[in-house]
Amino acid sequence: MRAETQAVVDELRQSLTLLRRHLDWDASNKRLMELNARVEDPTLWDDPEEAQKVMRERAALDSSIGGYKALEKGLDDNLELIELAEAEGDEDVLAEAESALAALKAHAAKLEIESLLSGEADGNNCFLEVHAGAGGTESQDWASMLLRMYYRWAEKKGYKIELIEESPGEEAGIKSTTLKIAGHNAYGWLKTETGVHRLVRISPFDSQARRHTSFSSVTVSPEIDDNIEIEIEDKDLRVDTYRASGAGGQHVNRTDSAVRITHLPSGIVVQCQNDRSQHKNRATAMKMLQSRLYESELKRREEAAAADYDNKSEIGWGHQIRSYVLQPYQMVKDLRTNVETGNPDAVLDGDIDRFLEAALAAKVDGGTEDGEVAEA
Repeated sequence: MRAETQAVVDELRQSLTLLRRHLDWDASNKRLMELNARVEDPTLWDDPEEAQKVMRERAALDSSIGGYKALEKGLDDNLELIELAEAEGDEDVLAEAESALAALKAHAAKLEIESLLSGEADGNNCFLEVHAGAGGTESQDWASMLLRMYYRWAEKKGYKIELIEESPGEEAGIKSTTLKIAGHNAYGWLKTETGVHRLVRISPFDSQARRHTSFSSVTVSPEIDDNIEIEIEDKDLRVDTYRASGAGGQHVNRTDSAVRITHLPSGIVVQCQNDRSQHKNRATAMKMLQSRLYESELKRREEAAAADYDNKSEIGWGHQIRSYVLQPYQMVKDLRTNVETGNPDAVLDGDIDRFLEAALAAKVDGGTEDGEVAEA
């Protein structure tokens, strides 16, 4: 076997060892058997919420175990193919098997990253908010570009996207928006996107074609299960109703159906306008508020467990996590991990996995994962 091929094989075997350890192989298989037995129990759906929780856990475990087995089988099959090809001197088959091993290596790297999504809320759906910074039309247009980027990323992942609230810009773009992104590990993948995103470009709104810098902030919080108790007292809330406006709100803009809730102790503000019913909008807004408070608690625990982690502090308006430069050169660079690319068009079209993976790996390497000590 060629030396470079042997190196790929060695890396794949190392990945299999790490994945098996992260999975806690024997315990995971035992748990999957238990869940399969529960799924076959006809009384499971007597409690729909519990049934959905069981089904989600089963699907996640089945996917993880199945991914490991597929990787292991792919390695064995291609090693046999290489052995036969070398014995028969068939260079075409040999090249095909080596190419397949390289693809397995790339897939194994993704599985290793996914295996790190084991935080308390990583498997949950999430709410993603985008807010334009100071700068009027420039920042509002930038906020709409970020919104499209996350839409395209979620679509590629096969996630379900629901527009919860949107406030349109005065001339272009958006002032703010909130999405619910539903799918396995949605929060786990997107949680490191919270922070300030900076754009440098020649402004399409400037008649003198000058270069402008714009800022927008992103906040990601997990949708919480109904069985997680988040205590919110009525005295701590200010509830305002208003007429919905803009895309998604035009069918309800004749009544004060939109709801804005301010949590006075924390200053957190959430709003919802996606339904005709004020009561439904209030229920959704309350769920978003619970989500934000829960995310704050996860962050507090994480910071307490990793006092020396460089990115431990809550990201404020001046804390940029990523720069997107369109002129005078083209580059997107994550300022936490130094991962960069010279293809901003692809990034703005939803190709952000390299940044998500690097940030997640750095977060775990830093020492914690949502308050838990990472495995050495």
